[in-house]
Amino acid sequence: MSFFATEQYCAVKGIEFCPKNPKWCAAYKQNPNFFVLKSDNRSRDEGVLVAVSRGLYQLAEMEMPAEVSLAEVGKRVPNGVICLVSSLSFHQLTTQTPHYVWLAVERKARKPKIEYPPVRVFHFSGMAFSNGIVTHRISNQTVQIYDAPKTVIDCFRWRKAVGLDVTLEAAKEYLKRPDASPSVLMKYARLCGVEKLVTPYLEAMTA
Repeated sequence: MSFFATEQYCAVKGIEFCPKNPKWCAAYKQNPNFFVLKSDNRSRDEGVLVAVSRGLYQLAEMEMPAEVSLAEVGKRVPNGVICLVSSLSFHQLTTQTPHYVWLAVERKARKPKIEYPPVRVFHFSGMAFSNGIVTHRISNQTVQIYDAPKTVIDCFRWRKAVGLDVTLEAAKEYLKRPDASPSVLMKYARLCGVEKLVTPYLEAMTA
């Protein structure tokens, strides 16, 4: 995936601009998915390039890779946590391909304004927000993501948004893992207030 930036964008961000060899620019050294080229208005007007943010473009025919999307959101919303379907995908607990980044923020936090990648925001509160967070390094960016069992329980809690079929698939996939822990699932279920909902499903899956 390639990102194209204008000279003005580089100046604002303090990035070295080198149109003859984009691999020499500071941005490329930090992330090889990003490099700098001089963007012309014709390419933009003809739809070859689309704006990602002010002064930053990508090829219209290419989608941002999932991990790059997570890294970009992690950079823009450092206090947010990747959750639900995006977290399921990261942990390989679903066959679903997220069309946007599912992001949890604290209940009193403002909804982040991100033009791209598309983001679906959920407000979590108290221990349901703060528990189960694991920090990962993706594309040289620190990204907070809920761990696998917490994600499964969150999906039960937000089953109307996620879909019960996706939630049950994730629970079954998690329980197949050698490090799976039904007791950890129940700990998170109690914490999130869905113990009564989760218990019969979990008993049926572990019988």
